[in-house]
Amino acid sequence: MLELRNLPFDPNSNAVVSKEACDYHHGKHHQTYVNNYNNLTKDSDLAKASLFDVLVNSQGGLFNNAAQVYNHDFYWDCIAKKSDKSSELEAALKSDFKDFKAEFISSATTLFGSGWTWLVYNPNTSKLEIKNTSNAATPVTDGLVPLLVVDVWEHAYYIDSRNARPAYLEKFYENINWDFVSTAYEWAKKEGLNSVKFYIDELHPVASCCGHCGCN
Repeated sequence: MLELRNLPFDPNSNAVVSKEACDYHHGKHHQTYVNNYNNLTKDSDLAKASLFDVLVNSQGGLFNNAAQVYNHDFYWDCIAKKSDKSSELEAALKSDFKDFKAEFISSATTLFGSGWTWLVYNPNTSKLEIKNTSNAATPVTDGLVPLLVVDVWEHAYYIDSRNARPAYLEKFYENINWDFVSTAYEWAKKEGLNSVKFYIDELHPVASCCGHCGCN
């Protein structure tokens, strides 16, 4: 059974989202995806499967909830604190984009409806890319490694910014946890998509059997 991860920051003092927004976004929306996932997998072989394996091999409602658990997990780490980029990430952003900030915010601003805007590492080209996904979709299923994400579902910003998505995006960008993004970039270059599995397994470890209870 999955458990809702704890927020990696104090919601009373986060620079991007208020405590009230966290109460709804984390405590209700994210919790609902966890509950739905558990209800969809209980009493099946998938109850013992890793979230990563379910994410990359499922469809329909199960995929939607598995992906939304992961997408939100990753988003919280991206806004956990304001920090600086590594020199390696800074160089890559300058190499692969003319103006990363402008391109990223423009992409997120113009994404129609609900979804996510990502900075990803493409293992096939060793390049960084900006990708938009709609609803619960995640770049992981396309073999791309997420490094940064902003949630542009309306419930992510309506409490704090009402319908002003651009204002939310500016606040998000000015308070990115670049230390987390830089580490994700380092691991993406080393391990490719396996780095996503490592990240998920650390947050949602699969319980191993003791060998004596007869559950195998």
